[in-house]
Amino acid sequence: MRKFEKISLEQFTKDCPKGDYDDILLPVRKTMKSAGYDFISFMDITIKPNDIVKIPTGIKISLEDGEFLGIFVRSSMGFKYNVRMCNQVGIIDGDYYNNPDNEGHIWIKLQNHGDIDYVVRKGDAFAQGIIMKYYICDDDNTQDVRVGGLGSTDRRDKNE
Repeated sequence: MRKFEKISLEQFTKDCPKGDYDDILLPVRKTMKSAGYDFISFMDITIKPNDIVKIPTGIKISLEDGEFLGIFVRSSMGFKYNVRMCNQVGIIDGDYYNNPDNEGHIWIKLQNHGDIDYVVRKGDAFAQGIIMKYYICDDDNTQDVRVGGLGSTDRRDKNE
């Protein structure tokens, strides 16, 4: 079943010691024809010009086989304020959900390329997630499984 969920209180306390678990809101689509589910900030965040901020969402997602969640900056943030995601597009694989490192907690890293502070207030939408189908090659035969969180499928990280 595909659905957004809050991470556990235990994981939240570890990742966000100054946050309030009750302030986490699950992502929502704002209109019937919206592709993206808006991620809502549970705290105030200021991103100064040229700064990078790693933002916890308190959210994880369960996906169906053959799906991933693409995370994108909201169009207005890039267009009007020159605020961008550091990785441009986040890819949340189905096996990231409930991984042993962080339960699948989705973090979003933003950079302010503008020349004024960019403020995300508690309750503001600051990113959007789009559930998408993906395809694999006919001769694909991987048997590997995820054993951790962010970066865990990069073999170079395991050997360094």
